[in-house]
Amino acid sequence: MDYYAGIDIGASTTKAVIIDDNREIIGHAVVDSGADFEKAGKQAFDSACEMCHCDNPDEIIVTSTGYGRNNVPFAKGTMTEISCHATGSYHYFPFTQTLIDIGGQDSKTIKINESGKRTNFKMNRKCAAGTGAFLEEIAIRLKIPLEQLNELAEKAEKTIPIGSYCTVFTGTEILARIREGVAVADIVKGIFISVIKRVLEMDTMDGNIVMSGGVIAHNPYLVKMFEERIGQKVYVPPHPQLTGAFGAALYSINGKGGFNA
Repeated sequence: MDYYAGIDIGASTTKAVIIDDNREIIGHAVVDSGADFEKAGKQAFDSACEMCHCDNPDEIIVTSTGYGRNNVPFAKGTMTEISCHATGSYHYFPFTQTLIDIGGQDSKTIKINESGKRTNFKMNRKCAAGTGAFLEEIAIRLKIPLEQLNELAEKAEKTIPIGSYCTVFTGTEILARIREGVAVADIVKGIFISVIKRVLEMDTMDGNIVMSGGVIAHNPYLVKMFEERIGQKVYVPPHPQLTGAFGAALYSINGKGGFNA
């Protein structure tokens, strides 16, 4: 059986996925991108190979994507992250959709038609609003572990509006809420609402809605809140943080690594 791989090097994390001929994920890994993208790509790939007990990693066709896609010297091809995310999502949800991907440093919306072709996209790269970096900064200011945000939001008893998107202004607003005696859980839920509002301002929500990315993988309650806000079901792929890497792996199997974009 032949294996195929996708490596998605983002500004915060690097993801690697290995699939078999049946397009099933048999190995995957997530590592910090750090300051050396080439090293991170190799580390993620090696970890994914170890997971699936691959004896001949040199024979795996690799497609790289993401911010650091040109830093993978052993990749046979490259593809844009927009194309890879769209391909990865459409594999699981083959219908017209608006894909919302919330990553560590950016968030994006991608429109995909009924045949799987992307028709438009928008990205938020100007600031941390609506991204994982925004949540990380807020967790630091509240002095709580990042992984506890989801649990705290679920325990919230009130909906506290947070008016600011800017991390700096939000920090000031949080201090005011703490001074007022607002519970931390209620503040965290307010932060989640702020992320949702920022995403909804980026683009219209057409067709079915799919959400992916590391923020979604670690904060499933955010998806539930999003569903309540828009009043419709939100689809989430099996490995939401790996959607781009999985899409790149699909390009590997479809084009045998001959892409460069």
